Amino acid sequence: MSFFIGGKAAPVTEEEVIVSRRFKDNEGKVIPFVMKPIPTERIEQLENECYKPKYEGSKKVGEEFDRARWIARMSLESTIYPDFRDKELLKAHGVVDPVDAVKKVLSVGGEYAEFMRAGQRINGYFDTFEDLVIDAKN
Repeated sequence: MSFFIGGKAAPVTEEEVIVSRRFKDNEGKVIPFVMKPIPTERIEQLENECYKPKYEGSKKVGEEFDRARWIARMSLESTIYPDFRDKELLKAHGVVDPVDAVKKVLSVGGEYAEFMRAGQRINGYFDTFEDLVIDAKN
């Protein structure tokens, strides 16, 4: 039990991720995004924020979970660079919501899908049981 007490887990680290090959620096090198996992508590908050009301006619009959929006927000919050909350970037793309800014910047569907996959992977959603066993052995 001592491994789970007192912060003995490996620290959370940033990771460079290639989301798009269209953005290059002055030397022609692809500019990576910098991403980092977010805390479980924040992921749960985002999940709770991504329920939207479901109506039959004008009567509310429940709520639906907007999974795509949840993944987009989780990926966005995991992104350190570029900063999609930057006021200048939002203004340049004529949007208020940072998720909309991501969609404008990553306007090619595969880029946006890669961004969403990266956000999920960074936060541990693509680790298989076999991956975890291999990591435990190392």
